[in-house]
Amino acid sequence: MMNRRGLGRMTLVLGFAWALAAPLMAHAADEAPDALIKRLSVDVLDTIKSDKSYRTGDITKIMALVDSKIMPNVNFRRMTSAAVGPAWRQATPEQQQRLQAEFKTLLVRTYAGALAQVSDQTIAMRPLRAAPDDKDVVVRTQVTGSGDPVQLDYRLEKTPGDGAGWKIYNLNVLGVWLVDTYRSQFAQEINAKGIDGLIATLEARNKGNAAGQKT
Repeated sequence: MMNRRGLGRMTLVLGFAWALAAPLMAHAADEAPDALIKRLSVDVLDTIKSDKSYRTGDITKIMALVDSKIMPNVNFRRMTSAAVGPAWRQATPEQQQRLQAEFKTLLVRTYAGALAQVSDQTIAMRPLRAAPDDKDVVVRTQVTGSGDPVQLDYRLEKTPGDGAGWKIYNLNVLGVWLVDTYRSQFAQEINAKGIDGLIATLEARNKGNAAGQKT
């Protein structure tokens, strides 16, 4: 079980992970996933360092960035359903939409806090262990800067059709996969209070985070 300090550090780096994942573009569908992550990581870090409003927690600006750049390139439905687990299949379409919305807000708030910590970080890529025709890969990276280096891995899938391209659907921060962490937390809420109880808990947590950010 991760202690509170370890979980807090994971949460901070998780938000930084979203920053690095930022503007995944559809035109990059044919680009190698590791080359894609490297190029975008450098671009996003440069953007954050040159624009102080991201680091001061401008939530409106960050929300706009997430909606326009990140979410179109993340399989967020898959991420949410995996975090909710088997109960996802029993949830109504309305409940699924609310779960996605609240989960997204939770991650955006985390993202906002992490951006304030960006200073001299750089990204180092690890060798990609994948065949040319693989549709599901793990891109392994290491974030270096102030403090100890941090392992940060991305799991991506290559999707066909109109939205073709590499989509992130999981992140590994400090050796722990994001979806696995939330699945454990969500399962406790679902077992105790059901799907509506989980939605209510996420909503209350998001409202509390928003109130704390305004103070």
